[in-house]
Amino acid sequence: MFGFSDETYIDVASGNGGNGCVSFRREKYIPKGGPDGGDGGRGGDVVFIVRDNLRTLAHLKQVRTYRAENGQNGMGARCFGRDGADVEIPVPPGTVIKDAQSGEIIKDLTGEERWVFLSGGRGGQGNWHFKSATRQTPRFAQPGEKGVALRIGVELLVIADIGFVGFPNAGKSSLLNNLTNARTKVAGYPFTTKIPQLGMFRYDDHDIVLADIPGIIEGASQGAGMGFKFLRHISRTVGLAFMIDLSDDRYESAYDTLCEELRSYAPALLEKGQVIIGTKIDEEGAKERLANLRSLRSDLDILGLSNITGEGLDAVKQAFIRLVGESKRTRDDSFTTTIDTEAEYREEQ
Repeated sequence: MFGFSDETYIDVASGNGGNGCVSFRREKYIPKGGPDGGDGGRGGDVVFIVRDNLRTLAHLKQVRTYRAENGQNGMGARCFGRDGADVEIPVPPGTVIKDAQSGEIIKDLTGEERWVFLSGGRGGQGNWHFKSATRQTPRFAQPGEKGVALRIGVELLVIADIGFVGFPNAGKSSLLNNLTNARTKVAGYPFTTKIPQLGMFRYDDHDIVLADIPGIIEGASQGAGMGFKFLRHISRTVGLAFMIDLSDDRYESAYDTLCEELRSYAPALLEKGQVIIGTKIDEEGAKERLANLRSLRSDLDILGLSNITGEGLDAVKQAFIRLVGESKRTRDDSFTTTIDTEAEYREEQ
């Protein structure tokens, strides 16, 4: 079984077009049948196919070279060469194609099902195309067009609505298990979650995708713990759930520490909507710590949660639904404003 892989490099090449044919018709009683060389076939394309059943890029680390088939050469009697077969590269939803050298994004495959990346070379024309009144016997044909070969970076950014952020053992995996059908590992030691985990939370008519990211520790921006290896996976979320372990003596500073680490990675992450959750309120003294945290951070709306007893779980669900709903309304309002502005412009014209 392959491990989790979220980035790799592969070499891809579209097929060369087939050469046109130089041929002349030769039949009994037809000594001067004229040119009849057929066209070369078109080279195959490099195509990315988005597969919902894929979750990682591990298969691209097993096969790193993908080359489409070349088109066949043309033949006599105006027979065209066969087109080359496309090479199809399956990838999971959320895949991004990048330039291997500059890192510039070439294509974000979100929302795509099939995308032609490199087109195959055009087939060359046979010599019959070049016959004219002054050139009865053209003894040349057009060569096929060459395909394109590139090395590219392939990166997976999981598609989720809300990403869980917190120190190791803050209860992120337990919450994901409680809200979804995910069955992530839960244990009493750090970094039990070693790869991002996704789950679908369904509440009434709402479908919300949640992402559990391996725990962040202080100094992650300098590479401590797992560093920022998986933080790219919350770049597409509409909101973040900050999980604060109330049994941890660092609970008072946990939120600020997490924010500082996220700011070191990408300041834009802190512009997303937030839900602050104090976890493990079933433990002794935890509710008093929750009250203390709320008094210290009156600027934050902090929810209390016990993943064991379920206390506070409904409030967390409502907060998630509200966060995603507010994001959707913002996008819709922006779209409506654009439409209204365009309508006003047309009226002015």
